[in-house]
Amino acid sequence: MSGLAKILALRGAEVSGSDSRESETVAALRALGVRVSVGHAAENLPAGAGCVVVSSAIRPDNPELAEAARRGLPVIHRADALAALMADRRAIAVAGTHGKTTTTSMLAVSLRALGLDPSYAIGGDLDGPGSNAHHGGGEIFVAEADESDRSFHKYAPEVAIVLNVELDHHANYASIDEIHESFEAFVGRVAPGGTLVVSADHPGARELTARVSGRPDLRIVTVGESPDASLRILSVVPKGMSSEVTVELEGAPLAFTVSVPGRHYAHNAVAALAAGAALGVPAADLAEALGRYTGVNRRLQLKGAARGVQVIDSYAHHPTEIAADLDAIRENADGGRVLVVFQPHLFSRTQQLGAEMGQALALADAALVLDVYPAREDPIPGVTSDVIIEAARSHGLDATAVHTMAEVPDAVAALAREGDLVLTMGAGDVTALGPEILGRLDGVVASA
Repeated sequence: MSGLAKILALRGAEVSGSDSRESETVAALRALGVRVSVGHAAENLPAGAGCVVVSSAIRPDNPELAEAARRGLPVIHRADALAALMADRRAIAVAGTHGKTTTTSMLAVSLRALGLDPSYAIGGDLDGPGSNAHHGGGEIFVAEADESDRSFHKYAPEVAIVLNVELDHHANYASIDEIHESFEAFVGRVAPGGTLVVSADHPGARELTARVSGRPDLRIVTVGESPDASLRILSVVPKGMSSEVTVELEGAPLAFTVSVPGRHYAHNAVAALAAGAALGVPAADLAEALGRYTGVNRRLQLKGAARGVQVIDSYAHHPTEIAADLDAIRENADGGRVLVVFQPHLFSRTQQLGAEMGQALALADAALVLDVYPAREDPIPGVTSDVIIEAARSHGLDATAVHTMAEVPDAVAALAREGDLVLTMGAGDVTALGPEILGRLDGVVASA
């Protein structure tokens, strides 16, 4: 939503909005002339408003939404607004259960490095608050395509990326079959003559390829380590906190650096390479430019070090993501222990995948597990973090329940020793703990 507000403001629209609290993102929007109110109230809706843009997180009884209905103002879903902004550009829409933000960011950074000045809308900040979106002068628009509420059906991109297909968002999807049907509908929106870039390795993505392969006006480029991949990854070699990636391109090897650790991020980079090439960007130039990508906030982001302990922030909240990030960090732990502060995200996800989350966390050496972060959901009776803790313990992990954020810095300080890596992990407000933990490790209790 903040990215939409930024792009609209940069295009010259008068924009206002509401958020639940002050933040650096709010401050960045205000610097662009966006009027942001803290809290939701009917009077926040300006007298001259022409429409109201909402996300799926806004409930029907929201006072501003009710005021819009009273005035007869059109209410537009954020996906419709984003689709309208992309309509006059060559659009790349990045979809998948995992990796959307990273892959979109890689494309934005590399295309920008090549002087193509793309527009983009990303679910995370590249450089600092407010850097999740840009209104560029170039013809390319790169955006995340969110499957969680089926809103990615609104887009009609020239190039679609599908990184993987797994069951998630259990409040909106009852089965993996519904997920497959939803991704198939998304691919069906690709413009005639357009390109689908899709994983050759992920089982769900291969199923999607089989479902859409009969469309005559769709070019399909498969990427991955599978022998039948169109753009095959020959090797991913860890190099400290980066990887050296080699792909086979037109019968010859092409090597480039991905400046973030982990095989899954290397795969994201190759998908980005294929998508840019589909729009005519020279692959060798794009491969070199991809080396400029150094990460996005919350994706294995180093927050700092204190007393010989590194603190890293991870957005991982699905079992596959948790396992991938822990594998990547383990490769770079250099003999130190990997300690996790995990905050489950959503009651519905915890209900369906809690046992798998616990199993994935067992790749760490110890974990502190917070209460479930509810986001837009109401509690589900009987669904707590205990299901994750019990599963983690059954797989041999030292897992401890921590019920308040305030307890975490002291708990980490008591547990960590020199050489350890601490991950704050989850899609909620656990990200705020990094500075608090660092302050406590330094022997100073950081102010809230």
